[in-house]
Amino acid sequence: MGHSEFIDIDWQGRAVRIEHQWLNAHLSDAPLFVFLHEGLGSLAMWRDYPQQLCDALGVRGLVYSRPGYGQSTPRDADEHWAPNFMHRQAREVLPALLQALQVNEAPWLFGHSDGGSMALLFAARHACAGVMVLAPHIMVEDVSVKSIALAKDAYENTDLRQRLARYHSDVDSAFWGWNRIWLAPEFRSWSIENELASITCPVLAIQGINDEYGTLAQIRDIQRHVPHTQLLELANCGHSPHRDQPQALTKGCVQFFQSQVSTPAQP
Repeated sequence: MGHSEFIDIDWQGRAVRIEHQWLNAHLSDAPLFVFLHEGLGSLAMWRDYPQQLCDALGVRGLVYSRPGYGQSTPRDADEHWAPNFMHRQAREVLPALLQALQVNEAPWLFGHSDGGSMALLFAARHACAGVMVLAPHIMVEDVSVKSIALAKDAYENTDLRQRLARYHSDVDSAFWGWNRIWLAPEFRSWSIENELASITCPVLAIQGINDEYGTLAQIRDIQRHVPHTQLLELANCGHSPHRDQPQALTKGCVQFFQSQVSTPAQP
């Protein structure tokens, strides 16, 4: 990927710097895809998949790191996220970023894990051209909590912290913000199921059959609440389809996108 840019937004009464990058900006008339990363992700952790997908679809892309991640403003040391942290990212941070970047069109959203949940929350409240979500969470499952507890142990006792530090200017900000709220007792009842019915844009929900952070009930329940949702269940695939099955993922996304737009995307 190319070089990151930075822009300030006003959030929680302070200026927050957001790391972001435009892809295929020369395709000025093409649809815009906004990429929302996972709970331990960042702009850099996507690696080159956003560019691959944008090229396959013939679209523009906007990739960014949420506050607390990547090279964006870190979380304050004493800042603990509340159970509504995904709502706030979807309905405060993302709209503020789009406004600051003068994005006036209804974008497509491509979200992974927590970023998938945020994409759904945004689409339930704001105009969206469409949503593609990978391994999204709409409720907390036992398997999620178990895997996140294992991640805590790995962060404290293996080289996980060092490996993640390559992608975040303040790796403790990124890890503990995510890990502590997901393991908090008050988060166990978190659910966005009752908010999904207002989503009217096209939805593609994707999950690996071997996902260690969630079961297929997540995407199947999205379809139950949003009946026009299309599902893509990928074999031999864990929590990160763009790393485990990138070709199958891209193929499914291209087929879905071309079925939703009047003119198929040009290579």
